[in-house]
Amino acid sequence: MDPITPCLWFDDQGEAAAKFYVSLFKKSKIKQVTRYTEAGPKPKGKVMTVHFELNGQPFMALNAGPQFKHSPAVSFMIMCDTQKQIDEYWSKLTKGGGQEVECGWVTDKFGVSWQVCPAVFPELISAKNPAAANRVMAEMMTMKKLDIARLKKAYAGK
Repeated sequence: MDPITPCLWFDDQGEAAAKFYVSLFKKSKIKQVTRYTEAGPKPKGKVMTVHFELNGQPFMALNAGPQFKHSPAVSFMIMCDTQKQIDEYWSKLTKGGGQEVECGWVTDKFGVSWQVCPAVFPELISAKNPAAANRVMAEMMTMKKLDIARLKKAYAGK
C-alpha cells in the first residue's frame, strides 16, 4: 500500500510553500509540478499541484482557490533531539511572517501549523510519574517555543 499523502490546499502559493518546506528539511525534494490545462478552472499554465517529499514523507500542494484556509486543527509535528534543532526550526518557520503560538506551536507564513517539540517530551509527560508529568505540563503551558532544559528541570521538581 502506498503511504498516505497529506494534501495542502492553497489559493495560489502551493509552489512557493513546497519550495520553502523542502528548504527546511534534509532528504526533501520536489518530485513533480502539474499545471492547469485549457479545461481550467484556473488559467492554462498556472501551477495546479506540486508533489514533494519532506524527509521521505510525501505531500501535495494544491492551488485551488481561496475558499478553504489552513487551520490549527491539522498540524505537522517536528520531533527535535536538541534545543539547537528546536531553535533552528522555530526561527525558519516564523521567518517572513510566521507567528509564534503557545506550547510549541507555530504558524508559518503560508498559514500552516507546526508543532516544534522535543523528542523527549512524550516521555516527560507519561503516566509513569504523574506528579512530574503535571509539573512538565504546567511549565509547558507558560512557553511559546519549548525549552528542553526548563521541561527537564520541571520534571525533576527543581
